[in-house]
Amino acid sequence: MENILEHQLEIVIENKPLTPDEWAEEYAILPLKNLMFLPGILTPINVGREKPQKMIRDVRKKKGIIGVFCQKDINESDPGFEDLYPVGTAARIVNIVKEEEGSITIVLMGINRIRLKSITAKDPYLKGYFEPLTDIYPVKSDKEYKEQLKSVREITIRMISEKMGLPDFIMDGISKSKDIQYLIDLAFSAVGATVEEKQNLMATDDVKERMNKLLKLLDQDVQLLNIKADIRRKTQTEIDKQQREYFLQQEMKNIQEALGGGSSHEVEINNIKEKAKKVNFTPEQRKVFDKELQKLERINTHSPEHSTQMEYVQTLLSLPWNSFTKDNFNLKRARRVLDKEHFGLEKVKERILEHLAVLKLKGDMKSPIICLHGPPGVGKTSLGKSVSESLGRKYVRMSLGGLHDESEIRGHSRTYIGSMPGRIIRSLQKAGSANPVIILDEIDKVGQDYKGDPAAALLEVLDPEQNVAFHDNYIDIDFDLSKVLFIATANTLNTISQPLLDRMELIDVSGYICEEKLEIARRHLIPHQLEAHGIAKDKFGMSKRAILAVIESYTRESGVRALNKQIAKIMRKVALAIVAGESYPNRLEPEHLRDYLGVVKFSRDRYEGNEYAGVVTGLAWTAVGGEILFIETSLSRGKGGKLTLTGNLGDVMKESAILSLEYIKSHAGQLGIPDGVFDKWNVHLHVPEGAIPKDGPSAGITMTASMVSAFTQRKTRPHIAMTGEMTLRGKVLPVGGIKEKILAAKRAGITDIVLCSENRRNIEEINEMYIEGLTFHYVDDVREVLDVALLEEKINNPLEIV
Repeated sequence: MENILEHQLEIVIENKPLTPDEWAEEYAILPLKNLMFLPGILTPINVGREKPQKMIRDVRKKKGIIGVFCQKDINESDPGFEDLYPVGTAARIVNIVKEEEGSITIVLMGINRIRLKSITAKDPYLKGYFEPLTDIYPVKSDKEYKEQLKSVREITIRMISEKMGLPDFIMDGISKSKDIQYLIDLAFSAVGATVEEKQNLMATDDVKERMNKLLKLLDQDVQLLNIKADIRRKTQTEIDKQQREYFLQQEMKNIQEALGGGSSHEVEINNIKEKAKKVNFTPEQRKVFDKELQKLERINTHSPEHSTQMEYVQTLLSLPWNSFTKDNFNLKRARRVLDKEHFGLEKVKERILEHLAVLKLKGDMKSPIICLHGPPGVGKTSLGKSVSESLGRKYVRMSLGGLHDESEIRGHSRTYIGSMPGRIIRSLQKAGSANPVIILDEIDKVGQDYKGDPAAALLEVLDPEQNVAFHDNYIDIDFDLSKVLFIATANTLNTISQPLLDRMELIDVSGYICEEKLEIARRHLIPHQLEAHGIAKDKFGMSKRAILAVIESYTRESGVRALNKQIAKIMRKVALAIVAGESYPNRLEPEHLRDYLGVVKFSRDRYEGNEYAGVVTGLAWTAVGGEILFIETSLSRGKGGKLTLTGNLGDVMKESAILSLEYIKSHAGQLGIPDGVFDKWNVHLHVPEGAIPKDGPSAGITMTASMVSAFTQRKTRPHIAMTGEMTLRGKVLPVGGIKEKILAAKRAGITDIVLCSENRRNIEEINEMYIEGLTFHYVDDVREVLDVALLEEKINNPLEIV
């Protein structure tokens, strides 16, 4: 205690301002790293470098006054004039507190702000000259300055209290201090600013301006203290909450034990055992379940493994082990349910009824894997719901579009945190039976990446010989999927792997003709939209002519999804008119459509006539149905017989064009084309609508007919279209999408269609109402195509081509 008083007395006596003569002397300089202080503050400093240590021992024997400046670069071991900030503090060495090997701890008292004028020596330590800086105070009547001082005092007291935790009597002394400079210096030492910010503060002579800068820095520190206090308060609240929950759980456990019910863990285990008695496990499955339950009993409830094992056991309990719903074998009811929701689709309905009939006769059979493929909007997905209703089974839909992780099908291993069963098992949990109808929607859009190939995982699911023991990585017990009726849907079969296709029974759900769309709209879409928009049936209706106009002029699709949207748009406008009290037609006619749907969006594909040689009509398949396209060929004089192809054609279509020209060249005499033509004329083949990509081999015979027509100037038969692939020998090969192409031909007013003889089987499968009014010409060779498609008559002004 006596030593402390002696040091305080020494500080009071010696910390007096220097005289002008003393300021003019040369003084030792102490360079500091990341440390600055203002006058009036007692500061301990640890010195580790050799030169400053020698300087401290020498100066301490004399006056004990040094210049303290901060380094710009903390990595500089031997700084010079340029390496130091120009403004620092003249300080007095109060005492050497601690001296160890390699370091000295001293206590400094700041005397005055100073500016470094020059460095006179670097050895044995830094020496130089500096000059004092004078503080400029505002007038005493400055109210803004008084408020600044008050704010600095309050913020400084709070910061020192929270950061340093000083005793109350010291804090009380600071709060009552009237030494303005001392308060500013104290706040400066407490603020958490950068060296550059503190240097800027020290270099400011105007005290009021310095206080402004200081308040900004203090305000940042206060905000940081508030955030820390808020975090500390929330953390404490959370800890208190956890402790409260823990004590309540312990009390509940004690109460249960006192009542004779055992601990909560024991109660939970007993509940699981009671539920397990009701589950229809096989002996092997029950053995595995009992083993896992015993493992759960042994695990401490506070162990992280407990929740994982509990979740696994609960998953096993929730699965429908050998639990089946009873199928409804009433075939008349099944037919009624299927017809109620879907118009047409006779092949699909017939297949479902066949399945029911076999089930009724045999009593048990492995469910088939059905794949419905066709364009969007034809009712593939909604058909699955009708199938489940007709069978009396539970219905679950799984969307596979964009699926690229194999574990989504097979599940994750239980060793991973957050693991869960695959979507097949989760679907069975959701259904609550082991024989639901599961719709595998968009199976053609399954992807693959580094996480595996989901399509490969589906091979086991969709193979009736393998899925009797489907293995999910999570449940790790074989599950029988043979009673599940899987119905897959796809827009195209091209992206589905061949092994997966081989396991499914493919049923083509092609597009609807206008007559079918009309009936679907009348029977299903319009009544549904009337109900959805709250419009009474007797308040509004649409004529057949209006429905046909919507189908032909406002939609272009194979299905009815866009038609449903257009009808919904009409209903919204009718609903608005009813609520607003405006007039509207009770029966919509074609002349009203412009007011409800706007201008016509599509014009029907129409046959363009045969006034020009080289123009032939082809038939194409697209994802939204069939379309007609025109192949145009023109000749221009030139050497070399150059072939130009335009119209955004794919590689296969370009190859078909090259093949057609080569065939014509090799059979020019048989086709009535004079010698030497190919050396004098260039050929340009174009397919209109060049912004739309086109590809495929089915335009082969159409391109050949177009080129022959151009070379011979023979007209094409009116109202004729064709489709078929061609070989280099002139043989015609069959193509797909026949039904869609026929629908497109009927829409365009085509009466004659040329196609391969092998496509006759496709025509025989089509309902007669689709092909009414069409004449089919079956061919095996390109010359047969030309005989049917080209007339002997030539255009009025035949082109002189030789």
